[in-house]
Amino acid sequence: MYRNFLKFILSEKSVLWFVWGTLVVAGLFAVYRAQWSTLFVILLTLFFTFVPTLLHRWYDVRLPRLITLLGVLFAYASLFLGEIHDFYQIFHWWDIALHGSSAVIFGLIGLGSMRMMQSAQTIDATASVVALFGFTFALAIGALWEIIEFILDSVFHLSMQVSLQDTMGDLIVDCIGAFIVSVSGYVHWKYGRTNIIGETIEHFISRYRNRMR
Repeated sequence: MYRNFLKFILSEKSVLWFVWGTLVVAGLFAVYRAQWSTLFVILLTLFFTFVPTLLHRWYDVRLPRLITLLGVLFAYASLFLGEIHDFYQIFHWWDIALHGSSAVIFGLIGLGSMRMMQSAQTIDATASVVALFGFTFALAIGALWEIIEFILDSVFHLSMQVSLQDTMGDLIVDCIGAFIVSVSGYVHWKYGRTNIIGETIEHFISRYRNRMR
């Protein structure tokens, strides 16, 4: 019984229920206190954390467990904990950790996209090309986000970009995260050295190989 309980606590389902439960409770408090801007952020977070579940129910596509957990926790940590509970101010490393995790997520998406096209035989690319695309895709998303932050600061007079050093630090962290993911994928496909990045992508492709063709 203890093992089953521990297995549930560490499972994807328990993480999702914890996130949804805390968001619902926080949303009820926001309604009670008439904090409508807070409620909007909570609902936005709730929507993003439901995306993996909606993909599974509407399109019968189950995202890899690693991407699901990272994506849900990223939305929860950045919007709910970061914006509402001021974790960006409380922990100086919070923004850096989120940028690193987002680079891992988008690196996985970039690598997975290339590998799916390879599996469907729509492209012919070497392991180095796949890794390079995953790296540049994740880095491009990180750079695009910095541009969005700059525009929001300029138009709405926010303070999302504190300084040039802060912006460059975010991009450097994005670069490091994307590099780690891309190298892991390259090593997996080039030399057959199994790791969680390559296994996550290959497991997803093997499940939907027939559908992609």
